[in-house]
Amino acid sequence: MGTEISEPLILDKESIDDGAGIESELVPEWKDQITIRGLVVSALLGTLFCIITHKLNLTVGIIPSLNVGAGLLGFFFVKSWTGFLTKLGFQVSPFTKQENTVIQTCVVACYGLAFSGGFGSYMIAMDERTYKLIGADYPGNRAEDIKNPGLGWMTGFLFVVSFLGLFSLTPLRKVMVLDYKLTYPSGTATAMLINSFHTHSGAELAGKQVKCLGKYLSISFIWSCFKWFFSGIGDSCGFDNFPSFGLMLFRNTFYFDFSPTYVGCGLICPHIVNCSVLLGAIISWGFLWPFISAHAGDWYPSGLESNNFKGLYGYKVFIAIALILGDGLYNLIKIIYISAKEVCNKSTKQSKLPIVNEVIDNESSKVLAEQRKRDDIFLKDRIPTWFAASGYVALAAISTATIPIIFPSLKWYLVLVSYIIAPALAFCNSYGTGLTDWNLSSTYGKIGLFIIASLVGSDGGVMAGLAACGVMMSIVSTAADLMQDFKTGYLTLSSAKSMFVSQLLGTAMGCVIAPLTFWMFWTAFEVGSPDGPYKAPYAVIFREMAILGIEGFSELPKHCLALCFGFFIGAVLVNLLRDVTPKEISQFIPIPMAMAVPFYIGAYFAVDMFVGTVILFIWERINQKEAEDYAGAVASGLICGDGIWTIPSAILSILRINPPICMYFGPSLSS
Repeated sequence: MGTEISEPLILDKESIDDGAGIESELVPEWKDQITIRGLVVSALLGTLFCIITHKLNLTVGIIPSLNVGAGLLGFFFVKSWTGFLTKLGFQVSPFTKQENTVIQTCVVACYGLAFSGGFGSYMIAMDERTYKLIGADYPGNRAEDIKNPGLGWMTGFLFVVSFLGLFSLTPLRKVMVLDYKLTYPSGTATAMLINSFHTHSGAELAGKQVKCLGKYLSISFIWSCFKWFFSGIGDSCGFDNFPSFGLMLFRNTFYFDFSPTYVGCGLICPHIVNCSVLLGAIISWGFLWPFISAHAGDWYPSGLESNNFKGLYGYKVFIAIALILGDGLYNLIKIIYISAKEVCNKSTKQSKLPIVNEVIDNESSKVLAEQRKRDDIFLKDRIPTWFAASGYVALAAISTATIPIIFPSLKWYLVLVSYIIAPALAFCNSYGTGLTDWNLSSTYGKIGLFIIASLVGSDGGVMAGLAACGVMMSIVSTAADLMQDFKTGYLTLSSAKSMFVSQLLGTAMGCVIAPLTFWMFWTAFEVGSPDGPYKAPYAVIFREMAILGIEGFSELPKHCLALCFGFFIGAVLVNLLRDVTPKEISQFIPIPMAMAVPFYIGAYFAVDMFVGTVILFIWERINQKEAEDYAGAVASGLICGDGIWTIPSAILSILRINPPICMYFGPSLSS
């Protein structure tokens, strides 16, 4: 699903033509690339993006890339600030692309913890609400395996696990970026965006994009505010329950709920992702669940509550798990195979990785000079290997001693073993991300969850597995993010040291901001309720995975295991088909991981995302260039506006101020 970008595309033809290439560009010292104003902007944007990530995590679990929005909003805020001060007569330092890169890195590191911190998955799977949702009488679901969210322990846990990934692969930055020349498509695309902002024509386009973003942010915020007035008390009121396609389809969750966030996700996510989500909704809610429901009383007892795992709810959860695991394990094996193959090819001088052409038209000498300058700047501010190694060992020691205090069932020797093998897994994930743009941190986390849960057993295995999942996810995710940032810094002439320090600062911000913003959701809304707006779908899935690792499949409803096995194999075969068919055909084959999400949640968000992708498709046909330039800004505006409204909405909820009107839709009464 990665973007195909190779090194030669990065070269700025305009700069070559006018004879003022990057070899003559002044590059600030690494300390000057990190500024107070940049850190303030990073904290503000990090807070906003954490709120957005939490909202998506607790509703649908699909997080689109927000890097473009981070880079664009960072450019807008600092440019506005410097312009304002200049008009007042103050002398301000110029805003450079290196500072822009540092801001983007900080923001991504900060909101990344809202995802890898498990606030919508493993961490919230430990709480009492999820325990009760699964059922006190469900085998393996023990009352002792509960740890409710708390600001103190969540912040402490993030601080002891989130920094190790930054030290695990730092010594390999030259190997990954310069020697293997890994593409890191998202990092490369972000660098190209930031580079374009800081040219004359790019700054002009960026200004227009900012205006576009601001316009749709305002529209989204006002619309979300307007919707609130009609949302009443309970979960059946308002535009969120508008039966767009009739009441029969509405009962099967097929309706458009007028969510700017999901429409914005549809504008950002690739067409195949959005179509895969809709296809999954059609298969599950259009055919599979009605078919299984028709066998109530035979396949499972009739009259069960909607969230009883011995009924239809069990099919929804476990078939979704089967699809997720089938897709995740296939791609994990694929990435490890590709990585091993490329490493072997490199060692035998037969690498087929994308490289910079040595001759590009008549400008080869200038191109090589630019390449040398990029290399020199990247290698200039070294991060000593002894520093990275000692930092990893020290943090691992602290974490090994601390985590068993937070989670007594996860013994210190299991944590230590995790940290011994983690650098190898982090390398696999970072290498795979560089090749394909797939970050499989959640897959590594699930593998850790199953292994540790089964090793610990029924006495504390659920909590130990969920905590181990968090340890593994944090390391492999932050390691891949850092290497991607090194690639972005390399292409924007930013110091590797400033990238490392900004990632550290952004991670520290995230350790504080991510729990605080989650706490706002937790105290204001009924997070985890299957009938509420914030269902936290992955909380149940992750806890069930841990129970599955201990108890096995004995308690599943009739034919559920067979269906799970079929969908697991189906996910593997679909992925295999995507890989063996030509690109002209494979681009139309759905992605099982995306198909799995609506199996559990419902079809409504799939409809919204499909509306977004249809808008983008038509826009691309009418004006391809305009769609490329502004689709990201429109999507970011829609998502950010809806995200900002979450803050006043949460405050109103905390103050127990309810919407004044309940707009309800029902069948007309016969006369």
